[in-house]
Amino acid sequence: MPSLEQTAQLTIDLLKKYKVSDYEISLGSSSGVSTAVRLGEVETLQYHLDKSFEINVYMGQKKGHASSVDLSKDSLNKTIESACLIAKYTQEDPFSGLAPKDLMAFDAPDLDLYHPWDLDAQHSIDLAKACEEIALEQNEIDNSEGAEVSSFQGEGLYANSNGLIATQSSTRHSLNCSLIAKRDDDMQTAYEYTTALDANDMESPQQVGMKAALLAQQKLGARSLPSQKCPVIFTSRLSGGLFAQLLGALGGSRQYKKSTFLLNSIDQIVIPESLSLFEQPFAKKTLGAKAFDRDGVLKREQYFVKDGRVKSYVMGQYSANQLGLKTTANAGGTNNVSVTANFDGGLEAMIKAMGKGLVVTELMGQGVNATTGDYSRGALGFWVENGEIQYPVSGLTIAGNLKDMLLGIEHVGTDIDQRSNLKVGSVLVNQMTIAGES
Repeated sequence: MPSLEQTAQLTIDLLKKYKVSDYEISLGSSSGVSTAVRLGEVETLQYHLDKSFEINVYMGQKKGHASSVDLSKDSLNKTIESACLIAKYTQEDPFSGLAPKDLMAFDAPDLDLYHPWDLDAQHSIDLAKACEEIALEQNEIDNSEGAEVSSFQGEGLYANSNGLIATQSSTRHSLNCSLIAKRDDDMQTAYEYTTALDANDMESPQQVGMKAALLAQQKLGARSLPSQKCPVIFTSRLSGGLFAQLLGALGGSRQYKKSTFLLNSIDQIVIPESLSLFEQPFAKKTLGAKAFDRDGVLKREQYFVKDGRVKSYVMGQYSANQLGLKTTANAGGTNNVSVTANFDGGLEAMIKAMGKGLVVTELMGQGVNATTGDYSRGALGFWVENGEIQYPVSGLTIAGNLKDMLLGIEHVGTDIDQRSNLKVGSVLVNQMTIAGES
């Protein structure tokens, strides 16, 4: 079977007979295994093998795109032909085109992202069973929605007419468990997982099962709350979502389309001055690390927000062209962004510091307006008084405006969730509206 480099070279050779001014080639190959077990029985055992091919061709300022999952020579040729036909009938776009050659990832670093796991079917079954088994042994755990083990490895390649051919290989392994706890007529579900590039860095099946059981037990006996305004803590499992909304609002496409609540926000204060957002794409052996973006541009360390002030938008080459700026190498998104902590401690210490308010552990729904910043989502969690958790709560809606919420962040903790591409601890927002009992 030809390698991705060989397939890319074949594509480049095929392109010679077409009258294109520039081209971009993206190739991907991934394989893996996933196993799901429920109540001790194997529900699914799947082997995965996926390949993909995408091409952009440019005829001056006209662009054509086509894709295929067939990497045979005949299919590659037909896909190129389709892209060229599309380009022929596409309107000229003065902002399209490749990123400058001097920004290309000709010297992309090795980020130590490839750690294959020799996981056979029986071993995956045993791991999933072990996770579920210990969870079902715990008090009030009545049922299981299953445990799943998966292991994937893949390689991505990007090439263009600037002479770049860049590849990156990576792995990702995970184990998760979903349980149902019951007390009288009250039933609650909970989900827990572990994931890592290297299987040796994952938590054990027993740890995942015990954590899932504890989360389910803690939700039993949930009450509602009277509608009010109060401080809200987002646990580290959720807090990354707030900053993902911030990065999205700073996205180049949102800026040039004027569809963001942080329009024209360069040098504006958008979060407290004690906080910064820093992208570290070259951090070795970390989830989210990446050497180059979808435009083939070499990634770089950079601040998007420093000391509370916006330093840069989040841009690929196209949105940068639209704004008359230089790409930040973020075509396809950000990679391994860290939010500085301004609070000495994690969730427990933050609860004590808050004194009275709501701890949110789960969010439901997608009630976020990226243009206006209006935020309204279903929530579950715990009510806090005198710096201690009093009881679980559910049936709530939390609401506010992201602009106010981000400026209202009082604390960011040190309890960082390393499973996320966005590294941040628990977050205390000074005030939000809680809609509960009327």
